Amino acid sequence: MRPDDLPRQLSKGLSALYTLHGDESLLLLEAVQQIRDAAKKTGYIEREVLTVETGFAWSSLEMQGNSFSLFSDKKIIELRILTGKPGTDGGKAIEAYCSNLPPDTITIVTSPKLDKTGQNSKWFQALSAKGEVLEAKNIEHRQLPEWIAQRLARQQQKLAPEALQFLADRVEGNLLAAFQEIQKLALLHPAGEISLEDLQTSVANVARYDVFQLGAALLTGDATRFARMLAGLRAEGEAPHLVLWSLAEEIRTLYRLGLGKQRGTPSAQLFKELRIWGEKQKLVEPALARVKAAQLKAALAQAALIDQMNKGVAKGEVWDELMNMCLPLLKKKT
Repeated sequence: MRPDDLPRQLSKGLSALYTLHGDESLLLLEAVQQIRDAAKKTGYIEREVLTVETGFAWSSLEMQGNSFSLFSDKKIIELRILTGKPGTDGGKAIEAYCSNLPPDTITIVTSPKLDKTGQNSKWFQALSAKGEVLEAKNIEHRQLPEWIAQRLARQQQKLAPEALQFLADRVEGNLLAAFQEIQKLALLHPAGEISLEDLQTSVANVARYDVFQLGAALLTGDATRFARMLAGLRAEGEAPHLVLWSLAEEIRTLYRLGLGKQRGTPSAQLFKELRIWGEKQKLVEPALARVKAAQLKAALAQAALIDQMNKGVAKGEVWDELMNMCLPLLKKKT
């Protein structure tokens, strides 16, 4: 279930158990609050919060489940697994809890994003079997304008397409800041359409970039976005050797994928061998159609030179050379 699906699910009736995990903390917080609000309307007044951290006693989960509420016959138990890894004892405690869910209790389990190993674990499978599971995935750059437009519509405001893209660029990678900027627009401007000029005067540049998002920008060939992200990482003090490693990995993977295709190896096999998963599979095919093998080889050779610069062996401005390395790969075929 996605965060957008939660209101519809809640309208059909409350589940005894909700498990929420994902990268977007804002969406997780909002989802938890929606469940609380819906529960409160049906008499779940008391709330107990258990935070799993060093020294946490897993016996307290069972104790809370079996204890009687002092103020109501219904209560909410929130179990926050801060690392997403309950450990052996925690896993067993969760499985036992799920095998006998307490009556008149809504349990909300929250965690950071769980990988495939975490989702295939016995404790997570036990949670999935007995309740609803919601994953708050990252809002990708291409999805951000639509997400912003939906939020603005809730406060009877809208932006023209160019203004919408301007705002998305300013808050990329920082969904909480995006939420705050949208709220600020409700305070500063009346309902209706907000002009690009008005938007520019009221919105701060609060984008926060990620090294691995930079690789995705390289694969899509979006030169403007790539240059903006590279400059942002430099301004934020990111280590240039980490940026180089990330970009070189993308280029090397693309080169090996091209060689494999030349040999006639099926794409599915290549994806598995090169560990190309999820959304990235949709990016590499168009990227291969845009660049030539010679360009990829030249970029890898330049990456080796930049590595020497990072180590102080060769002279040059690393950040400028990173841009020069990637520019030919960002240009479309003519």
